[in-house]
Amino acid sequence: MPCTQAPSIIGLATAAGIGLLIGLVRERAHAEQTQPIAGLRTHALAALAGAIAFWMGTAVLVVLLAGLVVMTALGYQRSRQNDPGLTGEVTLLLTPLLGALAMQAAPLAAGLGVASAVLLQAKASLHRFSRVLLSEQEVHDGLVLLASALVVLPLLPSAAVDPWGVLRPAAVWRLVVLVMGVGVLGHIAQRAAGARWGLPLAGFFAGFVSSTAVVAGYGATVRQRPELAAYAASAALLSNLASLLLMVAVVAVVSPALLAASALPLAAAGAALLVSAGIGLRATGVAAGEPPPLSSHSFQVRYAVGLALAISMVLLISAVLTRALGNTGALIATSIAALAEWHAAAASLAQLAAADALPLATARCGLLLLLVASAVAKTALAFVLGDRGYGVRVAAGLWGMVAAAAIVAAV
Repeated sequence: MPCTQAPSIIGLATAAGIGLLIGLVRERAHAEQTQPIAGLRTHALAALAGAIAFWMGTAVLVVLLAGLVVMTALGYQRSRQNDPGLTGEVTLLLTPLLGALAMQAAPLAAGLGVASAVLLQAKASLHRFSRVLLSEQEVHDGLVLLASALVVLPLLPSAAVDPWGVLRPAAVWRLVVLVMGVGVLGHIAQRAAGARWGLPLAGFFAGFVSSTAVVAGYGATVRQRPELAAYAASAALLSNLASLLLMVAVVAVVSPALLAASALPLAAAGAALLVSAGIGLRATGVAAGEPPPLSSHSFQVRYAVGLALAISMVLLISAVLTRALGNTGALIATSIAALAEWHAAAASLAQLAAADALPLATARCGLLLLLVASAVAKTALAFVLGDRGYGVRVAAGLWGMVAAAAIVAAV
């Protein structure tokens, strides 16, 4: 930018404000330190120097930054014994860059300046979060989620890759990322609330991963501690509510039209599960005991990948059966898949409806059949793995869910 015009007053004022803000944070952070640091005045002057250098031309700005690099390197050589970190040096190089940016895009520079100040001020909180609160497994899970969403997903084709036009890898993997993301959110909420909420809270958030596993796991718990039957059954029903909510999210992403057509029956099913779980939580004479420890995993990668394979297989089988038996074939395939878990079957139905391979009314009936198939499988698990009281409570909630959805759909 040649200096043929007067510098922008707004740009200079923004640069000065950025330097003062960052310098204030740096000076307060080292208020008890006797060794001189780059504080309020230094950062304000550096920001103004960057703004003026930008106004005078690119070559002047480059010379200024090169000089700052040399000075910060020499300063680090003297102070590294007492302060081995590089935050101060990097910040001193960032300040003139933000000052230069303020001459061209003042709002953006101001926003970045505030964000930088916030990061500097939050040093203790960020260190505690990364070193104490966050476990190694949680870091691993977060990286897997980010890689799945930002690396794998963009590489997958969005067009159908099968002869029937129903299998779209990008759409399938988007659902997998959704399931993993919900698992991470549930894990964070579980960590924040602590263990004192016990079985119901743990069951609800675990249901976003697999309500079938929750029903089976709490059934085994009740075998060892029968006094927990009411609370464990409520936790199992809340896990199914979480699975239902995730199924609604999956259908909404794939086929909003199918969700609109099925909204009332699914809402009735959710309300029935919530009421049934609430009745169990109000049971008297039941000692809650110690809840199970929280899992270190935010989600199961094997489950997420298995979900992708299950969705793909159900889509292909449904397409083949639809061609051979018509719409009845698709309903048979998805109902069988729902015996294990809802999500793959619901995603398959929604994909078929979105691709116009299945009429909307038929897909809506298919969602109701998924509830029936899931109730059959989980009722059997509750009686086989738990005791009679646990099985009766779980069965009552699940079949109440089916009845509520069927009544609303019929009306």
